[in-house]
Amino acid sequence: MSDHYSYSLPANSQLTTVSANRCFDGEQHYYSHQSTATKTPMTFSIYLPDEALAGHRCPAVLYLSGLTCNADNVTHKAHFQQKCSELGMIFIAPDTSPRSDADTGIDVPNDERYFVGQGASYYVDATCAPWSDNFNMQSYIVDELYDLLRAEFAISSIGVMGHSMGGHGALLLGFKFPSKFVSVSALSPVCAASESAWGQAAYTEYFGEDKTVWKEFDAAHTIETVGQQYSSILVDQGAADEFLADGQLQTPKLQQACERVKQPLTLRYQAGHDHSYYFIQTVINDHIEHHWRMAQLS
Repeated sequence: MSDHYSYSLPANSQLTTVSANRCFDGEQHYYSHQSTATKTPMTFSIYLPDEALAGHRCPAVLYLSGLTCNADNVTHKAHFQQKCSELGMIFIAPDTSPRSDADTGIDVPNDERYFVGQGASYYVDATCAPWSDNFNMQSYIVDELYDLLRAEFAISSIGVMGHSMGGHGALLLGFKFPSKFVSVSALSPVCAASESAWGQAAYTEYFGEDKTVWKEFDAAHTIETVGQQYSSILVDQGAADEFLADGQLQTPKLQQACERVKQPLTLRYQAGHDHSYYFIQTVINDHIEHHWRMAQLS
């Protein structure tokens, strides 16, 4: 084991430390801050390997979680910390949406359907009331959080990845904002949100009935529109995924989009695997290594 470093926020930090725990050769931290994009408090977890704790600039990967999740799910269940410790990789997991806060009296819109509302932002900026006041997760991720992370931590580059709805977010934001991300990967992503029942329900609320607007926030359509942006992207999909079978993920649409614009894609169907964190545990080391390799080339 290496020397034990520890990280303290600067006196003028915008962040509040929630927790910090030693984990392999690094520390797993949680922070909160007040967001101007969502007008709510927001939280994120960040794994800092000892290189980062010692002040050395390290590559980072931003992980976007799926429906119903928050920063805890991947942080507690995916087992990424050991690989990040070995490679000297920072791993960041923000929440999936703004949330109501009883302590401050903040009341964020919600819906009884788990695929709409809190925990189901799709990482877009909503344009319809009542969602548009708080549901500005595209702006939060690519502007506010991105700049905050760069200012507060020793980060040399940032890649983006995600699972399910978060896989949609990673593909969408990675291709909409390629100047900000050096790499993209996804796990069981929603590839064509405008053509899945989940996405159609959410987008009707967030954008109204105009389906041409929905297309602008569709990962496969965005890739076709902007063309090749990366030397390679990695996508893993469980072949026994129940949501693949019922049409929520639309994985062939991603493959078709990449083929049309000659975007290199490694798409792996993993036999016997479902949509769960057991699947994520199985392949996440490959994704961390993918982002680490791309960072070395940037």
